[in-house]
Amino acid sequence: MEFKQVAGILFVILGLIFIIFPVFSAGAISVIVGLSLLFFGFASIINALSAWNRFTHFSTVNMLIGIIAIIFGLLFIFAIDVLSFLVGFQFYIIGFIMILFGIVGLISDSRLSKTTSLLILVLGIIAIMLAVFAVAQPIYVAIIIGACLIIEGIRFYLDDD
Repeated sequence: MEFKQVAGILFVILGLIFIIFPVFSAGAISVIVGLSLLFFGFASIINALSAWNRFTHFSTVNMLIGIIAIIFGLLFIFAIDVLSFLVGFQFYIIGFIMILFGIVGLISDSRLSKTTSLLILVLGIIAIMLAVFAVAQPIYVAIIIGACLIIEGIRFYLDDD
């Protein structure tokens, strides 16, 4: 069996786990990301302390990054669902950028037509609504990710390349 087929089967299994156990999956990912950030933060602080005499500015920045990573790691482990946070954050950024492009397109004499600018503005508003939904209902985000994993797994498994 080829690597892509094995990866496809693993994607389908992981997708089913996400769909069948969305709360567990979202929580497990939060803990995994949180632990990763904790280890990264501690490693960054140790790196900063070991290079403190030679590279003071680099060590200070490294120390700050380590502290921030530890804080986010603890938040992801104990307080924040990482899936809803990251997906919501992405949709907020995309939504605000699309709204800005839509407004700029409507008030300027750009190459974009007014219809295109209005469509970008409306899609930006929809993206922000999706961000609110993703933050409010992280279970649905886990289910959507599970469905995407299953689709990608089937594609990998059936791919002949």
